[in-house]
Amino acid sequence: MIGVSGCLAGISCRYDGRSKPDEETVRMVKEGEAMAFCPECLAGLKIPRSPSEISGGDGYDVLSGQARVVSEDGKDRTAEFIKAAHKSLKFCKKNGIKKVWLKSKSPSCGKSRIYDGTFSGSLRPGTGVTAAYLMQNSVEVVEID
Repeated sequence: MIGVSGCLAGISCRYDGRSKPDEETVRMVKEGEAMAFCPECLAGLKIPRSPSEISGGDGYDVLSGQARVVSEDGKDRTAEFIKAAHKSLKFCKKNGIKKVWLKSKSPSCGKSRIYDGTFSGSLRPGTGVTAAYLMQNSVEVVEID
């Protein structure tokens, strides 16, 4: 079983209340080959919500207390994003998931690139909080654009 970002499966769970469906991901969920989850929804963040970006580092830095996740309206969302990472790992363990397909660029799910924390649309190398935590705990992460 593979875990997939809910937004890739066509679930309207992104911060803006939309999805980013990926045809193969949608098919896999429909055929029972994958299970969809949204880290931020698992943590109780509402839809829609103000977008968030990582300030001062990436997901690994957030997990080590060296960076924060901040919403565009100035709220510190670090605790919620760490909770999202922990709940995502729990979801994976409960369902025997050792591989996940996550949405690129997300402060939760991005693996190689994330937004730079300025809300300017600029990307930089980095990993989201959930992606980092899952990889630290031996879950393979594949990034889907």
